[in-house]
Amino acid sequence: MQPTTFLLASVLKPLDDTRMYGKFGRTLVARAAEAHVVHIAGRQAPLPAAAPPGIHFHALLHGSRLSWARLAAQWKYWRLLRRLRPDVVLVHAPELLPLTLLWQLLRPQGQFLYDVRENYALNIRTQRVYPAWLRGVLASVVRRLETAAARRAAGIVLAERTYAQELPFAGPGRTVILENKFEPTPGTAPPVASRPLPAPAQALRLLYTGTISELNGVFEAIDFTLRLRQCWPAAHLTIIGFCQRPEQLSRLRGRLAANPGAITLIGGDALVPHARIVAEIGRSHVGLLPYQRHESTWRCVPTKLFEYLANGLPVLVPPNKYWAEIVEQHQAGIVVRFDETFEPASLVEQLTTTSFYPQGPPAEAFWQSEATKLWRLLDTIR
Repeated sequence: MQPTTFLLASVLKPLDDTRMYGKFGRTLVARAAEAHVVHIAGRQAPLPAAAPPGIHFHALLHGSRLSWARLAAQWKYWRLLRRLRPDVVLVHAPELLPLTLLWQLLRPQGQFLYDVRENYALNIRTQRVYPAWLRGVLASVVRRLETAAARRAAGIVLAERTYAQELPFAGPGRTVILENKFEPTPGTAPPVASRPLPAPAQALRLLYTGTISELNGVFEAIDFTLRLRQCWPAAHLTIIGFCQRPEQLSRLRGRLAANPGAITLIGGDALVPHARIVAEIGRSHVGLLPYQRHESTWRCVPTKLFEYLANGLPVLVPPNKYWAEIVEQHQAGIVVRFDETFEPASLVEQLTTTSFYPQGPPAEAFWQSEATKLWRLLDTIR
């Protein structure tokens, strides 16, 4: 039987991206590696160690997101489509939709899925990444493109439950929600119980992972740590991830230089392998989610929350009803305010007297349930 060829593609997501490679790619080859060939195309990054047989990698972007290389990535993607002649394409970025639609027009037997990882139009309008005069136009173009693609796609995948209500093109039938739950690194096993917290006289390792940005609360994490050190002097914050905004990274480094010994930065201007992030989760005591309240992120469940839950890491979350409900259901952490109203002494008492994860890490934090839904969708189109 002729093997099924899949192409999973993004421009800005790295080749070892946790969703595109770690979840989708490994799921595709795990079911029947001999019957599937999986190609991963994305931003240049160190290839994951011990990638399973049947997965091949192609770098579309070398360089920054604001370079001419981003235009060249489109040509590289088109060449891949023409050379690989995939049976199914999984599009993980809206900027690849125009060429995907053209490819399908020329090869009608080809199928594609659109993986909606963000509410892109909303992000463009509200996050102030682009000039004000451009935001409305760009958001409208992206939404129209997604709507056109949704009509032709074999299926729509949503990374967040709330997108089913937010996105007008995500109608019932061919739409499936696959949340960014945790997929353990092959050969490793997450803990079956949470780690005990140290005493206030000992070192307390706080953790901030993922995208480093003002919106995601990296400066709130720093201010929070410095105030907590008033009552827990050996509290130390590790920030690990990638920062896309040079001006924010410069400001972050200034804060680190002003507070030696309190904060460690891993990554910053370089992509960090996910295995390194998971290892840092394993050696930390408390995970921080100090997100600013913003309409583009407040209704989403951060990937890091699933990662912390699956690894039994106690978490501190802001008063967000979506996250607080999850945390309270599993006794996984404490709801706090990451602002000037935060009281260090009260939090220290809560941390030292609370029993976290009494039933162990929750099974629903793991990717396996989502993998089953992915195959159910693929079985309907092949």
